[in-house]
Amino acid sequence: MSDDDTSIKVSKAARERLGLLAGEQGTTIRSLVEELAAERFTSAELRERGEKARAYLREHMGVELTAADEENGQRLLHAIEARATRHRGAAA
Repeated sequence: MSDDDTSIKVSKAARERLGLLAGEQGTTIRSLVEELAAERFTSAELRERGEKARAYLREHMGVELTAADEENGQRLLHAIEARATRHRGAAA
């Protein structure tokens, strides 16, 4: 293990599941976990991205989003995610 490496503890069941997922994707548990960490955003990162998006819309399109706009956007995203989850479940 290099100085940049560390270990994490997970349940045996989680480790087995990670192994299955990694095997199906032709990768390692390490790569799978690193991919997860790289793809997920912290709350602070999400807020920053939201602010940047709102600033872009304001500066380049003259649009100021309201709280209702953001709520509608969240509902749409949740509906899309739910549909994608159902689709993945049906394909399995």
